[in-house]
Amino acid sequence: MKKMMMMAAAVAVSAMALVSCEGGSKASLNDSVDSLAYDLGVGQSESLRQYMMQMGVDTTQMDDFIKGIKEGALNEADPKKEAYLKGLEIGAQVQQMAKGLGYQVYGDDSTKTVKVKNIVAGLIDGLKRKEGTPTPEDAYNSFVKRSQELTNAQLEKKYSDSKKKNEEYLRENAKKEGVKTTESGLQYKVLVEGDGALPADDAKIQVNYEGKLIDGTVFDSSYTNNTPFVVDMAHPGVIAGWVQVLKMMPAGSKWEVTIPQELGYGPNGNGPIPPFSTLIFTMEVLK
Repeated sequence: MKKMMMMAAAVAVSAMALVSCEGGSKASLNDSVDSLAYDLGVGQSESLRQYMMQMGVDTTQMDDFIKGIKEGALNEADPKKEAYLKGLEIGAQVQQMAKGLGYQVYGDDSTKTVKVKNIVAGLIDGLKRKEGTPTPEDAYNSFVKRSQELTNAQLEKKYSDSKKKNEEYLRENAKKEGVKTTESGLQYKVLVEGDGALPADDAKIQVNYEGKLIDGTVFDSSYTNNTPFVVDMAHPGVIAGWVQVLKMMPAGSKWEVTIPQELGYGPNGNGPIPPFSTLIFTMEVLK
């Protein structure tokens, strides 16, 4: 059996040596390193095929794709050509950037697209540091701010009905007996008046809580595992509404707190919390 396997391997290596230029390399697989290198190429071919498809190159363009591989791998090193090829790679990424920005700005409206040439123009002016071009930092900050505004506008359009319902809940809740509204729009009702101290700026506060949406859906609760949540007031790591209300609650207090979306998760939402959600918390600051 071993002899037959060895013979088969020898035949396979011989076949590799006869591979034509169309299928691969003319290089003779005359030693174990040649064979090893060939196996590496074949072994990587499926991953490369998948990458090729992801980059939008279909099988009808296989010959051109292979031609590019050969030129890149077999030609003598040429700094100018290498720079050009790297530029091509970046260009392909710019196309993906344009598609991503288009979805961010226009949502599912496929009739509108972002012009790739404008991204390229910005890249070129920035690379050449053309006079009058904003600094990369200023341009990026402007992009983040404006793109977030555009995204919010898309989300507001998509979730307009839900946003109105959450705003109406706030208006009606503000009229209820015992409910107080702060300047920021946060609403609270004292259920248990605590007699402890207000937290210091560096205090670590233990809080039991239950969070609900306006339809009564509970999205989070510390009561389920009987483990209070700890908030480090020096580095809170919680939504703005929580920070505001915890500064107002003496130890031992239990309040019902209603937080507008601006002080919660806003237009983006978070996991089970939809965009523009008003959040209703029962919060208990432990002594």
